[in-house]
Amino acid sequence: MALIKNILALVVLLGVVGLSFAQPHEGGLDLNYYRSKCPQAEAIVRRITFQYVSHRPSFAAALLRMYFHDCFVRGCDASLLLKSPNKDAERDAIPNLTVRGYEVVDAAKTALERKCPGVVSCADVLALVARDAVSVIKGPWWPVPLGRRDGRVSKLSEVNLPSPFADVNALKQDFFAKGLNTKDLVVLSGAHTIGISSCGLISRRIHNFTGNGDFDPSMNPSYVRQLKKRCKPTDRSTMVAMDPGSFKKFDSHYFNVVAQKRGLFTSDSTLLDDVETKHYIQTQVETSGASFDKDFSESMVKLGFVEILTGTQGEIRKRCAFVN
Repeated sequence: MALIKNILALVVLLGVVGLSFAQPHEGGLDLNYYRSKCPQAEAIVRRITFQYVSHRPSFAAALLRMYFHDCFVRGCDASLLLKSPNKDAERDAIPNLTVRGYEVVDAAKTALERKCPGVVSCADVLALVARDAVSVIKGPWWPVPLGRRDGRVSKLSEVNLPSPFADVNALKQDFFAKGLNTKDLVVLSGAHTIGISSCGLISRRIHNFTGNGDFDPSMNPSYVRQLKKRCKPTDRSTMVAMDPGSFKKFDSHYFNVVAQKRGLFTSDSTLLDDVETKHYIQTQVETSGASFDKDFSESMVKLGFVEILTGTQGEIRKRCAFVN
């Protein structure tokens, strides 16, 4: 009975986002892409991901973040994974210096190369690893259509990610530019439910917001007092939970935190400044996150189609850190 319910749920989700079991999506991806080429591909990635994340659950947030950062620059083409001897690739940009989890992707790719050499792209591996990592910590599951190709270009100068210091209008423009909408913005911000950051990124916000020793007035004063106890003015490295009290669990608690004006970043708090994003937050609070898992799954599927390479575009890298 449980299996039947899971299958029905998958059919509903695929119908919502416009995908099909049997046919390639108009974007060039297909749930069955590796069925004949490497039928064990997803199982291999799932096994490797479980091995890493079950031992270090914090990898879930790290790998999900890696996927976001990759897809928002040149699309979901694994360009973030490329290394440059000149330190001028995407992974060398300041926002990406704290990205971690490369070893999980590399381990999965190595296992795939042993089984099916030159078949599965690093872009698809990353898409699967992000999904499976969230699943390991009992977060939502989503279908991952496959067939992405790997990019051959990675430039530090092109890294322009949505900023934690941005207001909601800037964030909406960032998402619109990638074919994502306002709902995707607030839903995917919910990934901060398992996020952690550092004192350095919030120091000005809590200690010297306007240069007069004040804090951001959009923040709950009691929350600011808590943060100040943890983060002294010169502290750049102490870690801070983005969803205090629930950061190890993938749930809708993040929206409760934001509604209470306890969002860690400006980009969290500003979600209360837009009618649509504020309404979504209030709905999740009032319904205990009734639709969040489904909404997150749908937005993750959409994210996976951002500026992808397919067909003869790009390549299938042998090693994810280097072009062939």
